[in-house]
Amino acid sequence: MSDSALRDAWPYPRWIAHRGAGKLAPENTLAAFRVGAAHGYRMFECDVKLAADGVPFLMHDSTLGRTTNGREIFGRAASDIGGDHPWSELARLDAGRWHSRAYAGEPLPTLENVSRFCLDNNYFLNIEIKPTAGAERRTGEVVARHADRLWNDAPTPPLLTSFEVASLEGALATAANLPRGLLLDTLWPGWLEKAASLECVAIVCNHALWDASTVAQAHGVGMKCLSYTVNDEWAAQRLLALGTDGLITDRVDLFSPI
Repeated sequence: MSDSALRDAWPYPRWIAHRGAGKLAPENTLAAFRVGAAHGYRMFECDVKLAADGVPFLMHDSTLGRTTNGREIFGRAASDIGGDHPWSELARLDAGRWHSRAYAGEPLPTLENVSRFCLDNNYFLNIEIKPTAGAERRTGEVVARHADRLWNDAPTPPLLTSFEVASLEGALATAANLPRGLLLDTLWPGWLEKAASLECVAIVCNHALWDASTVAQAHGVGMKCLSYTVNDEWAAQRLLALGTDGLITDRVDLFSPI
């Protein structure tokens, strides 16, 4: 599907489960995806970075300590996950026990694991490219190459997003057919022009940044307006009234996606 066709017929649901269902279950795990699906969600957001040997896997942080038992296994925080550990080591980690005893033993998933879950169940995916420092462009290239392969025959590709311009440049150079979105936590000068130069189909903002003017600017150049992380009813109602196109939430238990 071309970028122009995707803009004209936006295929993604309005409601998107953040990191799977990253508060009710351990974030960025298949367990969290299953919890989000059990609440009726059909689209999920996740963070993807690279192991030392180039395997794309799900994790938000640049260190292992918060969401795995990496410090116990490796004896240190491992500040550079991609540079320090191949997938064979990361696959041994417990990514569930930190959340609650019920999820003890939950592994880190690879992007390939997640793709099979989504494709087998007709779910949609927003992949946030989350590089380690110094690997911004390479991570965009590798994630895009794998996503292009994994979703090769799928009717709807994953949406690739990143705060890192270099990652989106790598994704564009590697798999221009995959849709891209620029993530913003501030409206830095030239944000819309940069998104256009990256051939983005969406802007994904901190929800507080959207107002009538910014929505009109993005819609005016054919881009969709998505928001993170929308966990309050008042914020959701404001964004819906503004005519935004997607809401990323932790509160899959509060908002019905139907």
